[in-house]
Amino acid sequence: MAVQHETELYAPLKAFFEARGYVIRGEVRHCDLVGIHPEQDDPLIVEMKKTFNLSLLLQGLERQKLSSEVYLAVERNRAKKGAHNQRWSEISLLCRKLGLGLITVTHYKTKSPFVEVLCSPGDKIIVPAPKVVKKRAARLLHEFHERSGDYNVGGSHGTKLVTAYRERALRVASTLQAGDVMAPREVRDISGVGTAAAILQRNYYGWFDRVARGRYALTPAGAKALQQYASVIESWQFAAAAATGEPPAK
Repeated sequence: MAVQHETELYAPLKAFFEARGYVIRGEVRHCDLVGIHPEQDDPLIVEMKKTFNLSLLLQGLERQKLSSEVYLAVERNRAKKGAHNQRWSEISLLCRKLGLGLITVTHYKTKSPFVEVLCSPGDKIIVPAPKVVKKRAARLLHEFHERSGDYNVGGSHGTKLVTAYRERALRVASTLQAGDVMAPREVRDISGVGTAAAILQRNYYGWFDRVARGRYALTPAGAKALQQYASVIESWQFAAAAATGEPPAK
């Protein structure tokens, strides 16, 4: 059963910590829950939210200026298959790295809420940086260096990106448009794309048509792509003109 307000987390958390010897008070100096234990010097501080988010994380870091015993508490909704419900281990690891505790509260229709401590402030660990996977890093650098320029806007979603492969395919398409029906070797020599034959044969984007054995032509989709990426092609022309000192082709 999902909670409607984060205040619904307070009673289960209060009961949980009172059973462990704490005296609990709510909303003390902007802290959602504060507890005092006779055997501990630092107060217990718990910040609550319905879901784990950046705002809650920042609150927790701010509360560490007041105590070393800071917990973040969120609902654990069994019915909702959200991202946070599927990634508790990663969230716990993040909290451990920051020295924060993490608690989940699960509500039920017919029984009392279940409070679970996934990690405590004292569980702080020093985790080494992830090991770099050299093959993946090499592919990243290869893709970077194979692109002739910056044709994409960072953070874009649902848009066709100008990758190194798309650039090569565009060069092949541009060469075919200028030369009509051509053999792969001709396309390679004119475009400067060493993999022109493979690009023509694979025809990943549907831009090329094999009109005869060893002869290729541009499809309407290819012509449309050249219009769509005209700014990319123009940038090549300006770059080539700058290198040769000649005016760019129109």
